[in-house]
Amino acid sequence: MIRAGPGTVQEYPAFIMAETPRPRPEPLSPEQHRALGVEYFNAVWKLLDAPARTASDDLTMIHLAHASRHHWGHAAGATPVNLVRGEWQVSRVYAVVGRAEPARFHAERCLELCVAGAIDGFDLAYAHEALARAAQVAGDSEALARHLALARAEAASVPAKDLANLQADLQELEG
Repeated sequence: MIRAGPGTVQEYPAFIMAETPRPRPEPLSPEQHRALGVEYFNAVWKLLDAPARTASDDLTMIHLAHASRHHWGHAAGATPVNLVRGEWQVSRVYAVVGRAEPARFHAERCLELCVAGAIDGFDLAYAHEALARAAQVAGDSEALARHLALARAEAASVPAKDLANLQADLQELEG
């Protein structure tokens, strides 16, 4: 039933409401999940790096980040680090589009996975970077400063090859 106007109800014709059996798709293999996780993760980066994005691009980026994280959860050879990075990317996307609450939620999940998996260094530093970025979007200067300090402390254990990107991201947050 649908509303056709204020206070009126109109019924769909029976043929529209009839249940049409749909074939169930074949489940994906762990290898297919992995391939999609990688493909969607990289597609998100292309959109993040785009010089200009439309509102439609932003929505696509959100969907791709979630899809990538989902597929990594079922991927062949996936490690806790893959899940941490997936949550980080979802958080980053939400921060970039100005959505503080989901950015914080996924950043917290990223940190929880680091703690549960005893993951430190680069990934733990970026978990705090994600929390700092979410705090910045929310206008929470106290949480921003706290997580920037924690990210900087963890940066001491980040290999030199990865340190420049982390430092640049942290400097960007410091304004």
